[in-house]
Amino acid sequence: MSRSDVPFWDAVDRIRAADPRYRREAYGFVMAALGQTVQALPQERLADPERRRLSGLELMAGAVALARREFGLMAPTVFREWGLLAASDLGRLVFQLVGAGQLSARPEDRMEDFSGGPDLLRALTEGLDLDTPTPRERGTPPASGGGGPGTIV
Repeated sequence: MSRSDVPFWDAVDRIRAADPRYRREAYGFVMAALGQTVQALPQERLADPERRRLSGLELMAGAVALARREFGLMAPTVFREWGLLAASDLGRLVFQLVGAGQLSARPEDRMEDFSGGPDLLRALTEGLDLDTPTPRERGTPPASGGGGPGTIV
C-alpha cells in the first residue's frame, strides 16, 4: 500500500472516529517509535529497502525502548491511559495506520506478527528499579548524621 495524501493527524482523527479505543497520542508515539527504531538499524540493513522493514516484534521492542526513555517508571501508566495494554493493541494500531494509507505493509504482514513476544506492560517495567524509599519514623535522625538547622530531611 502506498502512503496517503491525507495528512497524518487527519487520518488519525478519521480512524478514531470509527474506533476510539486508542488515544490520539498513541498514534504519534508509534510513528516516532517506528522512525527511531528504523534509524537505529545497522547501516547495511538501512541501505536495503526490503531489509529496512521492521517485524512486529522489532517495532514493539523499539516502542518499549522509547517509552522507557521518555516516560520512565510512568511508561505502563501512559500506555494504559492510551489504551495500549498488549502487543496486539500495538499491532491493531499499526494496521489501522496501514488501512488509512499512513504506513505500508507487505502482503505477508499480519496482525499476528505482534504476538508471541514479551508482555507489553511487563516489558515496559522489566529491569527498572521499582523500589520506593520507605519513610523514616518520626524522630529518627537521618543516617548521615546531618540534620542541623536549615537541613531538609
